[in-house]
Amino acid sequence: MNQLLKGVNLYLVGMMGAGKTTVGRLLAKELGYRFFDTDTLIEQSQKKSINEIFAETGESTFRDIETAVLAELSSCVRLAIATGGGIVLQRKNWSYLRHGLVVWLDAPVEVLYSRLQNDATRPLLRETDLKVKLQSLLEQRQALYAQADLHLTLQPGETPEQITARVIAEIPTVLCPERRPVTELN
Repeated sequence: MNQLLKGVNLYLVGMMGAGKTTVGRLLAKELGYRFFDTDTLIEQSQKKSINEIFAETGESTFRDIETAVLAELSSCVRLAIATGGGIVLQRKNWSYLRHGLVVWLDAPVEVLYSRLQNDATRPLLRETDLKVKLQSLLEQRQALYAQADLHLTLQPGETPEQITARVIAEIPTVLCPERRPVTELN
């Protein structure tokens, strides 16, 4: 697999609660890559939680910081990167994501709801009907997520290890095989 990937970064996109961080860690371990989570890097660089950033400076500033973190990560190789659910919203971010292989972990709203119903750390989910908000966010972002190189629809009850194995099994289907020089083909 490493010969096929040649150090290309893996960017995991999808809704919050889809399992990007958990699967990203497992992928990194399996591939011998380093793992990064953009939200964690944002919190470390700003010395504030995502909630605090949203509350103090708003979503727009958060998205600018997110883009700067993504730009820095995209200059490296051999990384598995869990991105924030809204990273696909900024057109500029796609110029960075396209430096690697983009994997959409597509979890049904019911799965997201069960994982996030007691999570108070998500600023976009505060003071709202959680299921309605998740459906609305997914509808807004679905066409953007669909631009990913690899689309995995998560199955009910599927473990992170099973999802990781599916990602690894599917990677060769979206990468071009190495070609021999034309002179060797004659």
